[in-house]
Amino acid sequence: MGTFGFIIHPIDVSDVARKFPIAKRLPGRLVETLASYLPPMKVSQITGVRSPYGEAEGWFVSVPLVPRLMLSLPEDKVLRKIIDACNKAKDLGAKVVGLGAFTSVVGDAGVTIRRNVDVAITTGNSYTVATAIEATEKAARLMEIDMDEANVLVLGASGSIGRAVSLIMADEGRHLTLCARDMGRLQKVADAIVSETGMVPRLTKDISAAVREADVIMCVSSALDAIIEPDDLKPGALVCDVSRPRNVSVEVKKKRDDVLIIEGGIVKVPGDVDFHFNFGFPPKTSYACMAETMLLALEENYTDWSLGREMPVARVKAIAELAKKHGFEVAGFRSFERPVTDEEIHRIRENARRRRAGKK
Repeated sequence: MGTFGFIIHPIDVSDVARKFPIAKRLPGRLVETLASYLPPMKVSQITGVRSPYGEAEGWFVSVPLVPRLMLSLPEDKVLRKIIDACNKAKDLGAKVVGLGAFTSVVGDAGVTIRRNVDVAITTGNSYTVATAIEATEKAARLMEIDMDEANVLVLGASGSIGRAVSLIMADEGRHLTLCARDMGRLQKVADAIVSETGMVPRLTKDISAAVREADVIMCVSSALDAIIEPDDLKPGALVCDVSRPRNVSVEVKKKRDDVLIIEGGIVKVPGDVDFHFNFGFPPKTSYACMAETMLLALEENYTDWSLGREMPVARVKAIAELAKKHGFEVAGFRSFERPVTDEEIHRIRENARRRRAGKK
C-alpha cells in the first residue's frame, strides 16, 4: 500500500475554530497569533483511496499559520514550521508529502524544504494546472465562448502554476495576456513562451484594465486579498479561480448574475475515500494538489514530482495520464463553496446576452 502526507494550514480564523471551538469567542488576530505558536499536528488519517491499480492511505498534517503570517513572518521561521510538518508526516509513515496552499508558495516552491527532509515532496501544481485548464475549457463550451478567439488572461502568470498554465495555453494557440506584480519575472515567462511556441503574449501589471478586457480569466495569484471586483468583469466572462484565498471578491457572486466563477482544481477521488476531516468539499472530492500526492502514492512513485517555479509541461501531461489510469477526474463545477448546476450556467449565459444587447 502506498502512503502519503499532505500539509494543510488555516486560511482564516474560522478554520482554527474547527479544531478549537473556543477560537470563535476570541479576537481574530489574537487567535492567529496564538495558533502560530503551536507545533505542527496530525489532523486526520485518510483512508479508502483505491483504484484497480493500487491502494493508498495518508495523513493531513497542519501548519498553524494563516497566509498573512506566512508572508509576514521571517521566511526561515515559516520554512522551519513546514519542514517540521513534513517530518511529522514522515514519522506517521508517509513516503511522499504534498504541500498545500501557501506552504507551496513560501520560499522557492518546495526546493529548500526538500533539501531539509528525507521524504519525497511535491507541491501538487502539475495536476492543479491540468485540472484547471480542463475545467476552464469545459466551462467555456457551456458558456459558448470560443477559446480560439477569446481573450485569455492569466493572473499571477509569473508563479509556478501561472507559468505552466501560460505555456500550455500558448501552445494551444490562445490569445494570451499575462499579468503579475513583478514585471521582470513576467518577462522571463514571456521569453519562455516565445522560445517554445513562437507566440508573443501581452504583458501588464494593471489588473483591473486586463480583467475588463478578458473573456476568460485564470486566477492563480498568491494575493492575500481579492483582486477582482464586480465592476471589473465584462458580461459573459468566465473566471477559473484556483487561488486560496480566492482572487475573486464574494461581492461578484452577490452583484453579477451574468458572469461564471468556478473554482479550479477540484477532483473526484477513486475508491471509498474518507478524509475524516471537513475542508468544505463534497464527500470523495479533493483539491487537485491533494490528488497529485495520492496519485504518486498509488503508483508508489516516491519522487519529487512538482517542485520549484519552472514546472515542466511534460510533468503536467504525465500526471494527467496517471489520473486517467487510476480513475481520478474533474468534479462538477463549484463556485464559492457550492455546486453550479447546468440551469445556473444557462441563466448566466442568457443574462450576459441581455446585458451585451443592452449596451449596443
